[in-house]
Amino acid sequence: MGKLVRVHLFIDGLVQGVFFRSTTRSVAKKYGVKGWVKNLPDGRVEVVAEGEEENIQKLIEFCKKGPPGAIVTDVQIIWEEYKGEFDDFKIVY
Repeated sequence: MGKLVRVHLFIDGLVQGVFFRSTTRSVAKKYGVKGWVKNLPDGRVEVVAEGEEENIQKLIEFCKKGPPGAIVTDVQIIWEEYKGEFDDFKIVY
């Protein structure tokens, strides 16, 4: 098993109304990443994710592009201490 890490992402651009959250959840589940994704009132998408470092990197790479229809202009990446507090990856409303 790889090193367990936690990342907090803020994704800017045209990222709401383009299935960003549901696609992020699918990608996270594919790689065994746990955490959540939600839309922010200012138009950004926020993600908190935990998992093996290589799988978190794959999720970050996805978030830099997003699903078809998304136009990602910036991804703020904040590395945090791994907590192991999630048992699934959810969309938060």
